[in-house]
Amino acid sequence: MSAEGSERSNLPFEPNKKRQKPVKTKTQPIVKTQESNQKPPQQPPYTKEEMAIPEVVSQRMIRRVAAFCGIPTALGITTLVVSYLLVSYAHVQLPPIAVLLVNMGLFGLGVLGITYGVLSASWDVERPGTLLGFGEFSTNWGRMVEGWRETRKKNV
Repeated sequence: MSAEGSERSNLPFEPNKKRQKPVKTKTQPIVKTQESNQKPPQQPPYTKEEMAIPEVVSQRMIRRVAAFCGIPTALGITTLVVSYLLVSYAHVQLPPIAVLLVNMGLFGLGVLGITYGVLSASWDVERPGTLLGFGEFSTNWGRMVEGWRETRKKNV
C-alpha cells in the first residue's frame, strides 16, 4: 500500500482535525486602557492528550533504539579496548587509521540506529510490528516526509 496513492489512517496520537490559521485582518490601533492590559488566555493548538505518544509505542521505540544504537556503540567501545590490549600486550601492530575508521563506522551506525530505532517501531498501538521493522520504517518515513511537505507548503 503506497503512501501517496491512498488515504492513510491517522495514528492514535495524531490530532483528529487540522487547525486553520486565524485570518489576518487589518485592525485599527488599539488605545490601551486599564481594562485592556489583561491578555485573554491563549488556547494551545493541541491538548497534551492529542500530542502524547502512547506508552506502548514509546516503550517499543525505546527497546528498538537500545538495540539498534546500543549494539554498534558497545562494539565501538569494545574495539577500542581490544585494539589497545593488542597493541600493548600482544605487540600487534595495528594501523591507527584502521582503528579510527572501524570506530567511526561503528559509532556512526549507533547514531543512525537512533533514527532507525524510532522509525522502525510500529506506531500503531494494536500492532507490535516485525522484528527488524523494514515495513514500519518505510511507512513511518513516508509519514514524516509527508509532514515535511505539508509544513513546507504552509510556510511558502
